[in-house]
Amino acid sequence: MTKGSALHQRLFACGVLLGIVAEQMVLFAVPLLIFQDTEEVSALGFAYAIEWLPALLAYPFAGLLADRDGGSRLFSVVTAGRGVVLTGALIGCLAAPSLLTPILMTSGALLSLLMAPVRMSVEKVVPQLAKGTELAKIQGLVQSMEVSAMAVGPALAMLGVAFIDKVWLLGGAAAIFFAGAACWLPLPRGLRSPSSGGARETLAELRLGWSLLAGSRPLVLLASLNFSINLVFATVLAANAALVTGVFHAPESSFALLNICIGVLGIVNLLVIPLLLRRVDVRMLGVFGLALLCACLLLIGFANSMLLYAPAFVAAMVGVTYFNVFNRTQRIKVLPEEHLGKVMGPFYLLNMLALPIAGLLVAGSGDDVSPQRLVLVLAIALTGFGAIMLPLTVRAFGLAIAAREETLVGATATATATAE
Repeated sequence: MTKGSALHQRLFACGVLLGIVAEQMVLFAVPLLIFQDTEEVSALGFAYAIEWLPALLAYPFAGLLADRDGGSRLFSVVTAGRGVVLTGALIGCLAAPSLLTPILMTSGALLSLLMAPVRMSVEKVVPQLAKGTELAKIQGLVQSMEVSAMAVGPALAMLGVAFIDKVWLLGGAAAIFFAGAACWLPLPRGLRSPSSGGARETLAELRLGWSLLAGSRPLVLLASLNFSINLVFATVLAANAALVTGVFHAPESSFALLNICIGVLGIVNLLVIPLLLRRVDVRMLGVFGLALLCACLLLIGFANSMLLYAPAFVAAMVGVTYFNVFNRTQRIKVLPEEHLGKVMGPFYLLNMLALPIAGLLVAGSGDDVSPQRLVLVLAIALTGFGAIMLPLTVRAFGLAIAAREETLVGATATATATAE
């Protein structure tokens, strides 16, 4: 690794970390503010659904933007835009406290809309920073940065509320977004796809992305598996504030401590995952992660106190971390880099479709069926579905990666023979 590439990887990781730290501060403050303002679990569910719906529409277009831009500049511009949204939300909440919930829901929708190009930028830049065996390590770094932010974000939030009102955390998160945007400014633009930006060409690129996704059996299988995982875990996240402070009657500090514990384990995983990848195939890491996640979700469904709920929640996130190293690494190996954004946009759309559905499930059943019972039913379904789908997905990726490597070797041999 050259000095320049090492610096770029550090700036890349720092930008990802700061962006997600800011997200975690928002995720700490907004659910508590809304729940305290409305005292209704259904409001949390609706807020969660409204927050994620715009991203679904944005992901395919965000993928095109990432392909055209190269990723790095798009990340900086959009991350700074998220800081602007939070600054506006803070001003609105201070000026009109009676409209706090509508303002927070609106800002959540805007942040979700801007999240799509951020995620697509990360997907686009990762293969520019690492190739071959280094790819899994960089994907592990990204996943660990995301989870580690869950320690830093809530810790900063807890420190902040000791001195200021929770609404001011929006301003702190905005400042961190601006800092994260600055980190990616020195990164090279990378591979870009030229485009006139016309409507006909845009539609053609969107159709190409969907057709490449639909034609890839491993990606279709992985998308269905990701959807089912996201549906169950998003249900837990949508109801988390109400479960911790309402069902188990724990203080707000417990809500933050959960995420801090997740983040601490994320920092540990930052060191552990590279060591594991030297001894364990990334496919086995994915199998272990999904098994751990399912077991912990079942425990969450049966938990009758914070003593059981808290460790199960933390361990479930660790399971997600390990599975996502497999998820992120394998899908990049079967995609041509020039079409990465076009395909990952629809892929993310299908994955993220589970999040507003989970919010609507919590909103619609929160008063009649407890969110915890809903999680239990979904966890049982995920366990059975995952036991069938994961082996099929692993096998499909193995065949697709082998075929792609054979094609690349054949192309290289042909080029060499032609040169001779």
